[in-house]
Amino acid sequence: MRLKRPLQLFIAASLTTAVGMPLALAQHHEERHEEHHEAQHEEHRDERHYAPRPEPPRYVGHQPGYHPPHPVVVHRNPVRVMAPKVIRWGAHPWRHWEHPEFARPVYYWNWGEVHNVSCTAEDSDGDQYPVSVSTWSGFGLQNMSSVEDDALDRCYAETQGDQSCYVATCTHY
Repeated sequence: MRLKRPLQLFIAASLTTAVGMPLALAQHHEERHEEHHEAQHEEHRDERHYAPRPEPPRYVGHQPGYHPPHPVVVHRNPVRVMAPKVIRWGAHPWRHWEHPEFARPVYYWNWGEVHNVSCTAEDSDGDQYPVSVSTWSGFGLQNMSSVEDDALDRCYAETQGDQSCYVATCTHY
């Protein structure tokens, strides 16, 4: 009989811990998730200011039939694709190149399904400089100028000032 009472207390304490601990951990995880989300939202503010970009026009496919080819670009050396640089949003690791304004690409993307964006700039030798950024809920067309400019800034910096750097392409997954 003496062992019965302590055993009952031990079982009750174990059950309380077994039930209470996951609840406490879940609450702690939820609080940490909210803190992380708030900190991440702060991190997504970009100090550069860009003109708003209009929504793309309705997509119309190409007409059937012959389309003249683009001029063939022949480089005097093999095109080199540099290792992608993954950057944190808003970091801008390269000095901003005050490039001439250019017609920005038009994107027909489902922004809600975009998790990562990569833009690649190309120099006069055809060498390519990709830059990748993780996205977040709410990332969209209004943020693309910053990613495009990061690719241009990398190209300009790593080529010691090649004025012909341009945005070759951007993609996502």
